[in-house]
Amino acid sequence: MAGGPMPGLAVGDWFGKAKVDAATTMLTEPFVHDFVRANMWHLKGRDADLLVDTGMGIRPLAPEIDTPAGKPLIVVATHIHLDHVGSLHEFPLRMGPEMSAPQFADMDDAVTYAYMFHNLDGAVSKLPSPDWKAADYRIPSAPLTRALDEGDVVDLGDRKFRVLHLPGHSPDSIGLFDEADGLFFAGDAIYDGMLIDDLPDSDRTAYCHTMQRLLDLPIRIGHGGHGPSFTGQRMHEIASAYLRRRERFVSAL
Repeated sequence: MAGGPMPGLAVGDWFGKAKVDAATTMLTEPFVHDFVRANMWHLKGRDADLLVDTGMGIRPLAPEIDTPAGKPLIVVATHIHLDHVGSLHEFPLRMGPEMSAPQFADMDDAVTYAYMFHNLDGAVSKLPSPDWKAADYRIPSAPLTRALDEGDVVDLGDRKFRVLHLPGHSPDSIGLFDEADGLFFAGDAIYDGMLIDDLPDSDRTAYCHTMQRLLDLPIRIGHGGHGPSFTGQRMHEIASAYLRRRERFVSAL
């Protein structure tokens, strides 16, 4: 959860899209409140495509993903919060954090924080259908087909992503890092914006540990769950600023 609009979007009926490079497309939901307006990342691989996070699920996401018929699409949820798992049920190859794996079958409102959306002022700036109400919002069950833990590998054929467990924002947060290329999908572990660390399941001491780990991660480019993409230098600045802001929690490490 966080905020921050993305520039350069081509906005359709519900989703916005931005071409990042020849292999990567960023999708978002521009009409959703900025607190739960998340980035979704579609990366084309040789043997399989990758989709990182699936937004709110208010409108179907699957038709927006242009993976060719017959080519596997691996969908990874970086954590179980509502703005990252809403459309997960639409896809057959579903992966997510080992720590919260059993909860993907239930998608309980208390676990996903879907209840926060029910009474959110300005939940959407455009109705997805005439009778739509935020109070009716629910996330369908989406049991994982593979649980991901620290050190696991997601293989697209021409590139491999190492799974990193990066708790703090949530206890189950994971990222995907291509060690050969330096591409990093960060989820809500880090992004270029105000980091959220005051949710009921947030842990500021764990978040400081994650930030210290990220200071040493040799990324080329990072794509976060919110906000614009960032360089390694920018990630270092964001992590360092967080550690300064939460200095008293660093001493607990």
